[in-house]
Amino acid sequence: MIIPASGRMNANQPQIIFPAEWQRQSGVLLTWPDAATDWNDQLEAVTACYVAIAREILKREKLLVVCRNKRDVTEALAPFDPANVVFREMPVNDTWARDHGAISVIADGKPYLYDFAFNGWGLKFAANHDNQITRNLYERNAFRPEVGYKNMMHCVLEGGSIENDGCGTLLTTSRCLLSPNRNAYRDLTEISDYLQLIFGAKRVLWLHHGLLQGDDTDGHIDTLARFCDPDTIAYVSCEDKNDAHYEDFSLMEKELSQFTAQQGKPYRLIPLPMADAVVFNGERLPATYANFLIINDAVLLPFYQSPKDAIARDRLQKAFPDRSIIGIDCLPLIRQHGSLHCVTMQFPEKFL
Repeated sequence: MIIPASGRMNANQPQIIFPAEWQRQSGVLLTWPDAATDWNDQLEAVTACYVAIAREILKREKLLVVCRNKRDVTEALAPFDPANVVFREMPVNDTWARDHGAISVIADGKPYLYDFAFNGWGLKFAANHDNQITRNLYERNAFRPEVGYKNMMHCVLEGGSIENDGCGTLLTTSRCLLSPNRNAYRDLTEISDYLQLIFGAKRVLWLHHGLLQGDDTDGHIDTLARFCDPDTIAYVSCEDKNDAHYEDFSLMEKELSQFTAQQGKPYRLIPLPMADAVVFNGERLPATYANFLIINDAVLLPFYQSPKDAIARDRLQKAFPDRSIIGIDCLPLIRQHGSLHCVTMQFPEKFL
């Protein structure tokens, strides 16, 4: 498969399909926490969160686990069906699989893993091991034999920074993708052209507002607004005028209301509540209900031990009437500035 680093089209450009998260999946990647990661001071609590996520996934599809020590994970997950879990042991820096995991596409009918560079969200944190995980998984046969691999290390792109409707529309934020510590794109037009090329997209929708306090990612879209189907976007709405987020999130809501689906009609917008403030060591953490994971027949929704959990679940059920909405206590995850979607990466059918 030929994808030119220049972003210019050529005669050999393949037909590329970027599957949406709600399409049928073969499995989900988790990179398991251990005492050598930043989770050391709350390892028991965060492991329980990972186990809860893993068990819900295993009820519906396979699990791919990257870890330093397989024995620790098997003990935590026991009992489970070994046929449904693929383990690969390797060094890791951290456990944010959404951002160091491969992005899956179909090119000319063949499944491919895109292996983008991961540089710790713009050189904020060490990522030397995490940046090698996708290649190591591919070389160690974690995927089906027909799955191909495409080295995309010329571009820094985290999975949490882009949303996809499966029909040719991408949704992202300018604050993240134009970060100078990630790539040297000059403007939105240049990077839009490149994203359309590599993902077979028809257009890119850009948000310029919406930034959660405590966010390390420079505004990942999966903390703000999510496609639920080609015509529906669930997004974080701040209704409290005394909340520091109110003004910027109101501007983000206005931006979303001006977008139209590909048929020209405004999107159906489903507001998710702004999570109650979670403060740790004097810092407000980026708790968000938008960081849900869509899996086969269900949606895993981060909960924060708040009355707003039920509100978020009920509203999201409207977007996914045929799926179970399952709450997972993610207070341990938010201590490290991420949540449920951030620690997972799904793979479409015929990948695992």
